[in-house]
Amino acid sequence: MKLALVFALVVTALASPAYAEVYRYVDEKGTIHFVDDMSRIPERYRPDAEPRKTPREVRKEPPFPPSKVGTTPAFSGTLLEPEGFEVNLLRRSELWLAEVTLNDRLRQHYILDTGASFTLVSAQAARDLGITIDENTPLIPGATVSGTILTPLITLRSVRVGQAEAENVEAIVHTMPSGLQGLLGNSFLNKFRVVLDTVNAKMTLFPMRGSSSPDRPGGYTRDYWTGQFRFYQRNLDELQSLKQRYQARGESPELRRVESAIRFFENQLSELERRASYAGVPRQWRE
Repeated sequence: MKLALVFALVVTALASPAYAEVYRYVDEKGTIHFVDDMSRIPERYRPDAEPRKTPREVRKEPPFPPSKVGTTPAFSGTLLEPEGFEVNLLRRSELWLAEVTLNDRLRQHYILDTGASFTLVSAQAARDLGITIDENTPLIPGATVSGTILTPLITLRSVRVGQAEAENVEAIVHTMPSGLQGLLGNSFLNKFRVVLDTVNAKMTLFPMRGSSSPDRPGGYTRDYWTGQFRFYQRNLDELQSLKQRYQARGESPELRRVESAIRFFENQLSELERRASYAGVPRQWRE
């Protein structure tokens, strides 16, 4: 059961390990797609499609031969993809669940959702983690089957899935129906390249960050930097539109919470700009 967010940056990250290559393309809405057959890509996107290797083809660094003390192995000039973390999945009906650990304290099973912008935790989980939600907590709009709601936005100190871990992960607080504990969305998953093996009920998470190089400033590719800037800017655009609606209706409490969320995303975007400038990210990658 998916909580679809109106401001979602939808990422379809499905790749079958049975194929040697998958292809990646970005449509006019900024949505990233992975397919295993070039013919499935619309013709207008094919010139920019990029082939990607599946886990079977991830090359590993050969061991260095014995060397004398004081010598340094020669650098081959090839930057390799970071080693992936394999995670076992559980299946519940049509859903795939992964075990997550929040802030090194709380362990739960969350629905894997590559189409959700944010990780989602329940109100009870937030309380168990000692997270206070009050009038100063930013609210962001979300769409559910019952209509649009405003949900609190928090930042988790860490989220760990298997051996893959990310720090400062944004999450929304909303209790899901049917006893489901939470949802693992792109605020965590976009730190990794996600490869699903539904036949063997496994997921492999490849860290997006690698070695820094001219085409990977700060260790990240253009896709990562562009996706991060689009993510924050789209959320700001949606919140600004919501602010105007609340101003027109004279709904002061909701307006203050939305303004708090705007300040939060403006700060996040400013921090992203700082990191990008320090890493030497080209200006055209930030649009």
